[in-house]
Amino acid sequence: MGLAQYAIVPVQDQWGVLHDGNINGKYATKESAFESAVAAASLALRQGHEVHVSVPGREASENALGS
Repeated sequence: MGLAQYAIVPVQDQWGVLHDGNINGKYATKESAFESAVAAASLALRQGHEVHVSVPGREASENALGS
């Protein structure tokens, strides 16, 4: 099986999930983007894929994003 990678990324003043070169969704918080990515990763895991999920840590500039 393949590798399924999900990365939580900032999108303007929101968050998205980068997967297969596309940013999916616009989430108000990093946590909600993470929950979406983990749901997708769970399905990939059931299909036998290796799964990687990455989430950036908090930075000073992130206070404006509310996460």
